[in-house]
Amino acid sequence: MDLFAKFENKLGPIGDYAEQAPGYFAFPKLEGEIGNHMYFRGKEKIVWSLNNYLGLANHPEVRKVDTEAAAAYGMAAPMGARMMSGNSDNHERLEKELAAFIGKEDAMLFNFGYQGMVSAIDALCSRRDVIVYDAESHACIIDGLRLHPGHRYVFKHNDVADCEKQLQRAVEMAEKTGGGILLITEGVFGMSGNQGKIKEIAALKSKYEFRLFVDDAHGFGTIGSRGAGVGDAQDCIDEIDIYFSTFAKSMASIGGFLAADKKILKFLRYNMRSQIYAKSMPMPIVVGNLKRLELLRSRPELREKLWHNVNRLQQGLRDRGFDIGTTNSPVTPVIMKGGLFDATHLILDMRENYNIFCSVVVYPVIPKGMIILRLIPTAAHTDEDIDKTLQAFSELRDKIEQKVYPQEMPNIENL
Repeated sequence: MDLFAKFENKLGPIGDYAEQAPGYFAFPKLEGEIGNHMYFRGKEKIVWSLNNYLGLANHPEVRKVDTEAAAAYGMAAPMGARMMSGNSDNHERLEKELAAFIGKEDAMLFNFGYQGMVSAIDALCSRRDVIVYDAESHACIIDGLRLHPGHRYVFKHNDVADCEKQLQRAVEMAEKTGGGILLITEGVFGMSGNQGKIKEIAALKSKYEFRLFVDDAHGFGTIGSRGAGVGDAQDCIDEIDIYFSTFAKSMASIGGFLAADKKILKFLRYNMRSQIYAKSMPMPIVVGNLKRLELLRSRPELREKLWHNVNRLQQGLRDRGFDIGTTNSPVTPVIMKGGLFDATHLILDMRENYNIFCSVVVYPVIPKGMIILRLIPTAAHTDEDIDKTLQAFSELRDKIEQKVYPQEMPNIENL
């Protein structure tokens, strides 16, 4: 059998609609300056699908530093992997500042958050080690687990009792294999918006021997009195053994980092294959991230504006009877009943007639018969953006309940 033959007839639950989807439902192109309003297919939309939480993507100070750094260094510098020839004072300075901000001894940069998570799990755990993880963990965690040759146990989302049950199983297995236990969860879950029950899980350390690894991509910069993430918000940073986040959200950049004790970072720097064999983060990105971190720390008004918008949007949705789950973060899921065809017509209607652009989630990411519209409020949004969106959502929900939308894929050829 030809390896590629299977691609011709079966593209997966989403890919099966690939002919109708490109450019509109999949791989859409947002154009213009990154912000609360952008252009989609030539028309201005209110955009709720970007993780530009603090509005730093087009902050004038950020743009100035990005431009100057690109002119000074170009994208090639430094050449080579960090271990061989790609290190610099700026790379080390960013790591030190990140560690100090989070409250850890040391930090380590990654070129990409996704790649960093997968590679960190691979480096930390041998076949003798056992991993326990939350059922709603991000895909980067799941892919890291797929590469793990040892045992792993999943606990129900944010269920501390089930977490303890899986830890008990892990302890029994680790006693047989002679390995250790790594528990992985998230600071803020990107789909539901729930904060992970980090402090409660960390309390289980008094009964079981394990290390705690937290992916706080959505919490870093947004959660806590200083924006230092879930450890700050839940007063448990000392109990988090490995803190991980990306620059792709509140920092509106690219890359990621891991913060932990120096002995852990010393091991990882010499054993993470994705860093040993990959080119160093380009200097303009490092310098730009230093500026973003400075603004994140020194401009609390950006986080205050974010939370003003979060509270206004989420309370407005609740007041109108929408189900937004139990989110306690900026991530705002709007949960509705409906199938794939309802979702596609809903998105079409929203974009073409209400000039609103947001992400939609359907099966297989969530169960059949459900639709999640995922809104990401940012510091860049206005009260007017929120009020228009709330009114539009009320009207769109009425259309779904009245079964206005046809049960077939919409035709977008003439749009």
